[in-house]
Amino acid sequence: MKKIYRSLPGWTYTSDAFFELEKQNLFLQNWQLVCHESNIPNPGDYFTFQIFDQRIFAIRGKDNNVRIFHNLCSHRATKLLDDISGNCNEKIICPYHAWGYDLKGNLAKVPHEDQFIDINKSTLGLKPVELEIFQGFIFALIIPSDGPSVAEQFKPYLEELKPYRLEEIKPLGRVTMRPRSVNWKQIADNYVDALHIPVAHPGLSSMVGKSYGLEVSPNNGFIHKMWGDGSKIRKKNLSNQLYDKFLPYLDHLDANKQRYWLYYRLWPNLAFDIYPEQMDFMQFIPISPSSTMIREIAYALPDDRREVKAARYLNWRINRQVNNEDTKLINFVQEGMNTGKFKSGPLAKSEVCLIDSANKIREAIPVSKLEDQPKKNTMRELNDQFSD
Repeated sequence: MKKIYRSLPGWTYTSDAFFELEKQNLFLQNWQLVCHESNIPNPGDYFTFQIFDQRIFAIRGKDNNVRIFHNLCSHRATKLLDDISGNCNEKIICPYHAWGYDLKGNLAKVPHEDQFIDINKSTLGLKPVELEIFQGFIFALIIPSDGPSVAEQFKPYLEELKPYRLEEIKPLGRVTMRPRSVNWKQIADNYVDALHIPVAHPGLSSMVGKSYGLEVSPNNGFIHKMWGDGSKIRKKNLSNQLYDKFLPYLDHLDANKQRYWLYYRLWPNLAFDIYPEQMDFMQFIPISPSSTMIREIAYALPDDRREVKAARYLNWRINRQVNNEDTKLINFVQEGMNTGKFKSGPLAKSEVCLIDSANKIREAIPVSKLEDQPKKNTMRELNDQFSD
């Protein structure tokens, strides 16, 4: 596909019909992160996840294997597990009629079984979901596709990731959910937009300065990578200076990585922020064309030193300020899209990740090539025509 150096047209950030195409063509056919293995260390531990109307959960079995199932009972489609996480002991019990499933998803118990005609429990187990475990993170593919695995997507960066020992990290807290009144693409675009950093983020800019860089993984891959070296604080900023002061030498990292901040975006809606002392993930969960839920949790290698805890807190302070600055800006952009007056805008050659994002969406949903919004009842038909 020919590379286009323009953003998507404004209507793709507001259209209900286009949002429906995104659900099927972007999100459900690409890998979604459920949790890390350390979130479910024991048999019976589970972790739930929902995107759109698709509810799933990861669970660890007695055999120590992790499986993912759709979160619905085979009897009446009731949600089986309502909490974000927990332990169901040896059986998953439906809260509606007490049908019971073992940790492998097999139907094991049916109250009043003699009242059901020709019931075959072997055919009524939980519906499995394709999964992949990469560096300890548990991913789900809700609609099977012929796209690359997570490991294949990260292949160019495996050596770079190795020192961070991601398989060994533990959660620092619980999952948090932060609502935003913008289209998911506003958040994803902003995440890989490097040109706004010296303008909008004086604190972050003073930390990484001109060392901030970005790239798309080779062969138009599915990873957007950003990085910045915080080893030399450029301007006075209390949080930055204290972070640099308190963060001790970390033996698992080389000297040139002690203040190195690393960011990966996994297409389309997952971001990994990898810092010397911890890593965070953010998942941009679309709710509607104009609302998104940011799902996030922090992890770290076990380290109880007071200096490390102080550095983690200061990291949070720095990023909280960046988040506040970004939230204001993406709201401004969404308000502009909502006017219906914005077509598409030019992108600089250096904005490689934004260019790649827009072109990937044009490839997956060809109707997005149109500058003017098509009629709602023709959107899917037009998209199918472009795809042929």
